[in-house]
Amino acid sequence: MRSRAFFSFLIVVAAGLVAGCVSPEARIKKNPELFAKLTPEWQALVKAGRVAVGFDEDTVRLAVGDPDRKWVRTDAAGSSEVWSYTTWEDVGGAPLYRGWYQGYYDPSPLFYLNYPDRREHEYFKVVLKDGKVTAVEKETR
Repeated sequence: MRSRAFFSFLIVVAAGLVAGCVSPEARIKKNPELFAKLTPEWQALVKAGRVAVGFDEDTVRLAVGDPDRKWVRTDAAGSSEVWSYTTWEDVGGAPLYRGWYQGYYDPSPLFYLNYPDRREHEYFKVVLKDGKVTAVEKETR
């Protein structure tokens, strides 16, 4: 009985730590110097987990973390880098848990290989030119 309570306690603590690692607050704590250099307006956006035109790559990572995918777009204006943020959902559109470990050990979504009827859902894109955000594309549902 005692070991079951201890195990439950460990699970709750681990879940809290994992949730904290993916929040803007946790990223700010890891990079206080970068956060301190931002304007008050940009600090508010970063705290809210939002991205604005003009952010550099480090500020984007501070606000929303590392992208799930990156690619280069070339058009008449030249080349730009696109950062894509995705999640997983079932066929009905209900979001599935996206663990902190995805993308850390392996960029492939191994956690969902055995989940039937799932699909990847891109919900957010950031376009960067010369290291600065030039466009933010966010889905509205």
